[in-house]
Amino acid sequence: MLRGSYPAKMDDKGRLKIPASFKRFLDEKYGTADFYVTSTNGECARVYPIKEWEALENELASLPTMDPAKRKFLDRVNYYGQMQATDAQGRISIHQLLRTEAELLGEVTVFGYLTYLEVWNAERFRRSRLEAQPYTDEDWAALAKLGI
Repeated sequence: MLRGSYPAKMDDKGRLKIPASFKRFLDEKYGTADFYVTSTNGECARVYPIKEWEALENELASLPTMDPAKRKFLDRVNYYGQMQATDAQGRISIHQLLRTEAELLGEVTVFGYLTYLEVWNAERFRRSRLEAQPYTDEDWAALAKLGI
């Protein structure tokens, strides 16, 4: 599983060096350098190993074509999305549109979300996730209902 967070750096060409522990896991589990890089809202980049993305696509394909939630999701992940592959140095490109909207330049933070990675501007993550959405007793209760 992909877990934890690591600081990383975006270079001037929009390439992200995947942190070593994530890279090791991705190589062992997926053995491929192919990824789908996208976002649902432009706040961060989501980096899916292609096998995980294809599993998600298979689930989406089973839904009715005109399902509004499906269309809305696909509109966004296609708008922001591009296929990418890591280079020989373990870097992956994040295209200009997504880099600009998510403010991904210089120092960033890469988070493991079990089956995919998220790349955030560290300050934006702190503001939009930690400060704007504090963890509450209700959150603990919701997880307890799920058996966690």
